[in-house]
Amino acid sequence: MLNRIVDAALNYRLLVLVALALIIGLGARAWHLLPVDAFPDVTPVQVSAITESPGLSPEDVERLITFPVESSLAGLPGVRAVRSVSIFGMSSVTAYFDDSVDIYFARRLVGERLQQAKDRIPAGFGEPELGPNASGLGQVFWYTVEAADGKLNNMDLRTLQDFVLERQLRQVDGVADVVSFGGFQKQYEVRVDPNKLKSFELNLPQVFDALKRSNGN
Repeated sequence: MLNRIVDAALNYRLLVLVALALIIGLGARAWHLLPVDAFPDVTPVQVSAITESPGLSPEDVERLITFPVESSLAGLPGVRAVRSVSIFGMSSVTAYFDDSVDIYFARRLVGERLQQAKDRIPAGFGEPELGPNASGLGQVFWYTVEAADGKLNNMDLRTLQDFVLERQLRQVDGVADVVSFGGFQKQYEVRVDPNKLKSFELNLPQVFDALKRSNGN
């Protein structure tokens, strides 16, 4: 058998050389396109749900937010495990799927269950949202915003983070998402004077509607 192969190779030298060059070319191309990483991403298919609720302690976040979301995600098709983290003012619940599950299909399943979880969370304590489409190895940087001179309070620092730093970081190539928590979010409070409402012949629902229209952007 070996002799026949050698004889065929000698009789078709040009064909053998062309085949050898083709194999070498394909091998070089595969070597060039082969992704090489010092820390290969071996994490399973995962989808996270993040809920912000400023002012809540970790115990209240776990009881009021994390538990309803975690129980809603349990039992999804292809789910291996559901893990959660509850910290001050934020809840993170992650569902891990089998490797055969498509990531976008998994995100759609989790998104549908989050609609059910929203009904189980008390009003005003935040709404769960899908996290970025990134693996567990994508979270590589945590930072804090602090005032060097001590002149900025927690509200000023959170405003700086939300309207300046976060928007600039989202423009950086490779950044999937920026999640902020802590500090005090700037809010505008409207104090209603009943006597003035009566003099202008207005009621509270009209004031609410006017505020909603003026803050539509």
